[in-house]
Amino acid sequence: MKLAGRVALVTGGGSGIGRATAHCLAREGASVVVADRDSEAAATVCSEIAAAGGQAAAAAGDVSSAADAAAMVATASDGFGALHIVVNSAGVDLPSARSVTETTDADWDLTLAVNLSGVFRVCREALPAIAAAGGGAVVNVSSVAALIAVPAEAAYAASKGAVLALSRQMALDYAPGIRVNALCPGMVERPMRDRAAAYDAVALERRERWAQAQPLGRYGTHEEMAKVALFLVSDDSAFMTGAALVFDGGMSIH
Repeated sequence: MKLAGRVALVTGGGSGIGRATAHCLAREGASVVVADRDSEAAATVCSEIAAAGGQAAAAAGDVSSAADAAAMVATASDGFGALHIVVNSAGVDLPSARSVTETTDADWDLTLAVNLSGVFRVCREALPAIAAAGGGAVVNVSSVAALIAVPAEAAYAASKGAVLALSRQMALDYAPGIRVNALCPGMVERPMRDRAAAYDAVALERRERWAQAQPLGRYGTHEEMAKVALFLVSDDSAFMTGAALVFDGGMSIH
């Protein structure tokens, strides 16, 4: 029980990496606030955690909203009495936002609002709460796209690169009491990939071939990403801050 007595907030906790992370942290003893703009999905994850003997509370909201971000943190502080851990996994990867010349203002603005401003707004509320609890850890889900160029991902890559830079800045500004690290996944299984329905069949087939062409020859799983997030928020990584932990099946070594 690596996280016994600690309280964690997981954004995007209703699905994907966030859902797997919420379950993983709860199994290790944390009381978990599952935050998601899909209130039904957040409630379902909380019910699953409770059924497994854990503690969880749902917080419906959009991380791009300052008011919603504040409410997510308040759910932890008011409901569980403190906040020690934040995992920012909420994110979007819009199929229609591709190269710079193919990306609309609306798609650019939405991608940065969720992926970057969402991290900023949640952390702006959470960092004082973590400090008041005596310290803790933040994990921001960035991407391997923050480190290497990938085809036709201008808005996504820009947002995730900024998340990495922001994570390093926060690591410096809030040390030694609060550790901040970035998790940089490569190609990960659904549901983010499900949202690529707007891609045509040729583009989807290209993405499948791209995953299979990585050194480990497959997509990463949500559970694998959750285990890395657990490492980053637990005392196992107590001497680690400001790092970009790449977990990409070898994608970045090409």
